[in-house]
Amino acid sequence: MGNRRQFMEQIVTAAAGVAFVGCSLLEQRHAHAQSPRRREVAVNGRRVKTVDIHAHCAFPEAMDLMGLKVNPQTLVMSGERIRAMDEQGIDVEALSINPYWYKADRDVAEKLIKTQNEKLAELCAAQPDRFVAFATVAMQHPDLAVQQLEEGVKKLGLRGMSVGTHVEGEELANPKFHPIWAKAEELGCLIFMHPVEAPEFSRRLRGNGGLGNVIGNPLDTTIALSHLIFEGTLDRYPGLKICAAHGGGYLPSYAPRSDAGCETFPDRCAAVPLKKKPTEYLRQLYYDSLIFTPEALRHLVAQVGSGQIMLGTDYPFPWTKTSVEHIMATPELSEAEKRGMLGETAARLLGLQA
Repeated sequence: MGNRRQFMEQIVTAAAGVAFVGCSLLEQRHAHAQSPRRREVAVNGRRVKTVDIHAHCAFPEAMDLMGLKVNPQTLVMSGERIRAMDEQGIDVEALSINPYWYKADRDVAEKLIKTQNEKLAELCAAQPDRFVAFATVAMQHPDLAVQQLEEGVKKLGLRGMSVGTHVEGEELANPKFHPIWAKAEELGCLIFMHPVEAPEFSRRLRGNGGLGNVIGNPLDTTIALSHLIFEGTLDRYPGLKICAAHGGGYLPSYAPRSDAGCETFPDRCAAVPLKKKPTEYLRQLYYDSLIFTPEALRHLVAQVGSGQIMLGTDYPFPWTKTSVEHIMATPELSEAEKRGMLGETAARLLGLQA
């Protein structure tokens, strides 16, 4: 705890001279001062602190280590982000970075993650009322990832871990990743899972419609979650708190087929006996609300329970500017369920003050 406090004091002291992904603290404060009045969200007159569990950023300094460039108009932090949050009624964003470093060798991965996690911590320390962040880790080097996760949470004050749905084609259920899941369970931290490009989808999903994203991303999440269930990872580490992006992909929409598969073809589920039906594991996972319609949200609630769902925008990607309205306009939700989805569940899992 002493190391963490000392580190946070150092970065807060230096904050005024640090460039946070394209703009300084002074620039951020000026932009914030010029932004429209911050929208306050209330359910039946009761104020709710809204928390966006699904928001992205990137740091040019880290991406440079892999020869990559970031579009400053999308992923960099700027005053425009604060204005968008204020307009949409988002009080806090939980920042994550989609993994692009899983192919890096150990030395590069170590330097990249150190840079990235320290930048995330700096940003959150500069505006603690608006941002928290998930630590990034080098999953391809599990022993290193364990160290990075522990340092990110205990020293840097990051609120959990972000991961991709596979690691260069290796499933997250692979036993080589067990030490990472064990550490995450020990820390009790939230894990945000986001799809990454799956090369095996590229041939069939090319062409009109952006199918690699529209279909490929939720499919990749469906595959990753299914392996975590059927390979026994969720039985081995029942305390894991995994939040799957995009409402968990397609799995919650057709989950009973997983149960029927084991009932109809029991030999296909015999290699790793499960402690409960496949669908029952869905209620120990978490999901964002980025599924677009009240009917889709109603069905997700019916399948996984309202307490497992949190508001998500996918900012700065312009899928929606009405994530708050999406939850508020779903008629089947009670006031308590709306408050939970809008922010109370995320605040509890991220350790935020009410």
